[in-house]
Amino acid sequence: MDAFFYLIPGLIMAGALFAACRVVQGSLRMRRAWNSGLTAEARCLRMFTTVHGGGNDTSVRTTVHHVYEFTARDGRTVRFEEENGPATRLEGDFVTVHYAEGENVVATAQAPRPARQAAAAFGTLAFLGVIVAFCVGFMVTFTEMNSTLHI
Repeated sequence: MDAFFYLIPGLIMAGALFAACRVVQGSLRMRRAWNSGLTAEARCLRMFTTVHGGGNDTSVRTTVHHVYEFTARDGRTVRFEEENGPATRLEGDFVTVHYAEGENVVATAQAPRPARQAAAAFGTLAFLGVIVAFCVGFMVTFTEMNSTLHI
């Protein structure tokens, strides 16, 4: 039974740490595309939305997706999908994309906003840090209480 009080917080911490890694990776990927200095004209090939939630009194969350295609400096045709773009961008629209070359081209159609992106990443990491700290505190408190009861 004691394992339950270590397993559940451990799983929550693992999920929070995984999410933190994803936030850092996304932030670095976006910054790499913005800082490369490479831009190209891309065409929006497709726009679609996905809907999550809405059942049993939960809120509905709609995400806008865009699929873009452009030709990189080395002649490769690159196609990528990006979430949370403007809903006013439609199929057939041309946009400027920022990208970084390499084996896997990293691209974004979002305008450079490094301060906003850093603040969002910091806020998310702070929230995930609070979750991890709470889980560690819970496990330490449980260990102390459990050891005093068994003396």
